[in-house]
Amino acid sequence: MKTIIETVPHKSQLYDTCGDWRTDPDGTVRIRVSALKNEDYEFLVGLHELVEQHLCKRRGITTQSVDEFDIEFEKQREKSLTLSNAEPGDNRFAPYQNEHCIATGIERVMAAAIGVKWSDYETEINSL
Repeated sequence: MKTIIETVPHKSQLYDTCGDWRTDPDGTVRIRVSALKNEDYEFLVGLHELVEQHLCKRRGITTQSVDEFDIEFEKQREKSLTLSNAEPGDNRFAPYQNEHCIATGIERVMAAAIGVKWSDYETEINSL
């Protein structure tokens, strides 16, 4: 198993997301986290993506299906047809809703463990 988590400028994400995952042909998982104001926030996004990716892989949910849903969701957001701060993965039609929600639960537990105030963290994410 090989996983690489890296921080990147937000503008270099494939679409308007703070975290993204891909699997290379050799099986290497690459997680890209948008640069945030502190390392704890970046860690939390990376952890979320790591858990979500592994659960999706185990359940046969492809990167392509997640990306297609997310990209369409963001198009709807631009048209003001969806909530401005809603996470695509929280949507009941997301093909990875369960996996996303489990990852968020783990992310919240870890945030509490390292002393990150969730509302401050969400504000930072939503400012991207």
